[in-house]
Amino acid sequence: MDQIIRIGMDTSKRFFQLHGVNAAEQPVLRRRLARKQMIAFFQKLPPTVVGIEACGGSHHLARLLGSFGHEVKLLPPQLSKPYVARNKNDAKDAEGLCEAMSRPTMRFVPVKTTEEQAALMLAGLRDRLVRNRTQLANSIRGYAAEFGLIAPKGLANIEELLLRTQMEESLPALARELFAAQAKEYAQLEARLHEIDAKLTVWSRSNECSRRLAEIPGVGRVGASLTVMKVQDPKAFRSGRHYAGWA
Repeated sequence: MDQIIRIGMDTSKRFFQLHGVNAAEQPVLRRRLARKQMIAFFQKLPPTVVGIEACGGSHHLARLLGSFGHEVKLLPPQLSKPYVARNKNDAKDAEGLCEAMSRPTMRFVPVKTTEEQAALMLAGLRDRLVRNRTQLANSIRGYAAEFGLIAPKGLANIEELLLRTQMEESLPALARELFAAQAKEYAQLEARLHEIDAKLTVWSRSNECSRRLAEIPGVGRVGASLTVMKVQDPKAFRSGRHYAGWA
């Protein structure tokens, strides 16, 4: 087989489609492998350049293949899509990735370390808990309004509203029971958020860049932490305006 200089790999949970070319840009590899077969293949293959679409699990694959000596490049889906032929399938996706990564103007996603992935997991968990709390608060307000119990806007007024539902004698017993269940759920969400915020504070204080960003008026600890977690290389943006549009 001719020396492979570049491989595009379309990924999935079970099977991986490979498309490789030689120095003359001629296809010399078209193969569909199961996960274990794919790992064994790259362990034996001489170091080469591998392109993978940046998606779920791609950073793990990049670290794994990188440990075998390969240079792994993660391609943003929106930038690699124009290189995929019509009537797409796994083979054409892999071929499109192989072509896209050869373009001199292509931009790539930096590969995250396991520590960076854990930090993003922390940020994602916090975001989910905040959304769950907001959804529950809106639900409580809606149910309470049906019984004529209205509270001012803001999460700070939810606990007082829940207290009023337990003191309102005109409410049916079933309604008070259900409001009590929601109050318990709301308290649990608040406790989990305080726990996550404490971990985020520890992380923020341990990161020099996050500490410096937090000193900017209007940024704050959470904004600084999320910026550092999500933006590994600010130079990837051509200007502050491009960063603002992305944010």
